[in-house]
Amino acid sequence: MVCSIGTDDKQILAEFNSPGCSHAFFNRHGGVGRAPFFSKNVSFGVGDDAAAVRENRRQVKRSLQLDRLISARQVHGEAIHCADAATGDEEIDEVDALITDRPGVGLMIQQADCQAVLLHDPIHRAIAAIHCGWRGSVAGIIEKTVARMQGCFGSEPAFLQAAVSPSLGPCCGEFVNYEAELPQAFQRFQVRENYFDFWEISRWQLQECGVKAASIAVAGQCTVCSSDYFSYRRACRENSGRTGRNCSVIVLRPQTDR
Repeated sequence: MVCSIGTDDKQILAEFNSPGCSHAFFNRHGGVGRAPFFSKNVSFGVGDDAAAVRENRRQVKRSLQLDRLISARQVHGEAIHCADAATGDEEIDEVDALITDRPGVGLMIQQADCQAVLLHDPIHRAIAAIHCGWRGSVAGIIEKTVARMQGCFGSEPAFLQAAVSPSLGPCCGEFVNYEAELPQAFQRFQVRENYFDFWEISRWQLQECGVKAASIAVAGQCTVCSSDYFSYRRACRENSGRTGRNCSVIVLRPQTDR
């Protein structure tokens, strides 16, 4: 069972207490947005007021004491961006994973049922943030990000720490077209007719990369079931599907920060 430390607007996994980095899974509370984006929507791409989104992102930066915040305009693809330039806040087009070895740079994933998979290499001092929906799982975005960390930073998978955010749970993970959409290897994670456990799929994929089972923390909270989070699937049931985006953030701390 995963232990977490919660506040009104964010959750921190105790099992992902990896020295040298900080993280948080922010929920929908504590922001300034109005319905249907009430209230801490962090996405510019869903129709919310841009000033409200900027303020919500400022709150995220203040909460984690970030120097910079790097986000991605995610497309459910497999492109990976290395944040290595010492510039201001950025949103990178058409990427779904971010990596860096720069302290103070927050890597942010935006989500509304998809997973954020956060990685920390405490040996070579590097981090990653992965946007992992079902398409990303099929494309192997986790494996490709781990390989990119190996190539860029020398990261060894056996020393990586991993955390999987609140996201679509097996209770609500319905895929009626799974025979066409999901590979045969995923069918071992079918929990009942048409329903799949993508938390366990990510755990399995991380271990296939070489990450140790004991180094993987899964929040285990379903964003569809919990009204504390924005959920695209829940919004499709209740209205037109218009909803905000939660965010998950990871940041390296300076070596002197204990």
